[in-house]
Amino acid sequence: MIIFGNKTYTPEEINAGKKGNLEPEFVTAFEFCRQWLNGTSCFDLQTSGSTGDPKTVRVHRKQMLASAQATRRFFGLKKGSRMLCCLDTGKIAGKMMLIRALEWEGILVVVHPKQNPLENLLDYHFDFAAMVPLQVEACYGHADSRKALNQIEVLIVGGAPVSPVLREKMRQIKGRVYQTYGMTETVSHFALADMKADGPLEYRALPQVTLKVDKAQKLCIQSPMSGEGWVVTNDLVEMTSSRTFIWKGRADFVINSGGIKLYPESILEKISPLLQEVFPNRNSFLTGIEDPKLGQALTLVIEGDEDTESASHLLKAAKRLLPRYQDPKSVLFIPHFLFTSTGKIDQLRTLASWERD
Repeated sequence: MIIFGNKTYTPEEINAGKKGNLEPEFVTAFEFCRQWLNGTSCFDLQTSGSTGDPKTVRVHRKQMLASAQATRRFFGLKKGSRMLCCLDTGKIAGKMMLIRALEWEGILVVVHPKQNPLENLLDYHFDFAAMVPLQVEACYGHADSRKALNQIEVLIVGGAPVSPVLREKMRQIKGRVYQTYGMTETVSHFALADMKADGPLEYRALPQVTLKVDKAQKLCIQSPMSGEGWVVTNDLVEMTSSRTFIWKGRADFVINSGGIKLYPESILEKISPLLQEVFPNRNSFLTGIEDPKLGQALTLVIEGDEDTESASHLLKAAKRLLPRYQDPKSVLFIPHFLFTSTGKIDQLRTLASWERD
């Protein structure tokens, strides 16, 4: 059973196309469910475009089915589970929630992908839900929504990295909370990390997923959900076992500063609490800016108005906090960041817009 807004549909009604006066915002999701129930074998999906131009990827039904089955096995979820979809159903993460509900014979509530998806669902108890970090932050920050958040048995969070500050909040949530790792090409996630575990996030592969790294330490995956052959990601990882790894960052974001390789995502995680203290609620990222001496100088980019005094304080504090060579050399302020359709900071376009200005 799937509940689109305030209308409830059985699989038989969806299969027959009996959508009635369904809200226009849910029609595309309804039609996707109908295609799935009618046995459509292939689907064309759009990538997020977070590290390049968005592209169309064709995935097969058996890949999506394998993904749904692996997730269910990983969490030990039962048929008939009560689920929440508050993600964009035009993207792979939202589509997989629809498929999981249909394949697990569950009860799925589909709502618009707004910032606080729980504000009108305070009395619901969900066995399984998926959100992006921004949604978790918004729900946690509202007393009533936080109560609803605590009634979710299993919550998976993806689409963007989770800051240490938000991770600490997630530790206070009663249910099981996992960060996802995956992409459109692997049909949503193929590995998950327990947000409540101590130490750095360690991702564990789903059942039937085989992992390895190539000579450049890029993660490679072979699995039923990723199709035939090996998929080579653009992510650098540290393998901690044959089935687990720690993410270090994207290969195309690695900075070579004076011959030292720096991983900006890992460094940003270390100074995230400091950033929240000095520049609360501001978006930021680390990048390499051309430098005549170092080749690339590690630069902290912050969204919003320039504040040189606070920037100077932050740089001095970061130098004391970070290992040698890992401290940012300067702070760059850009008034407005650009984002991908899935809510990730589009670093390349953001920097390009600043250079044009």
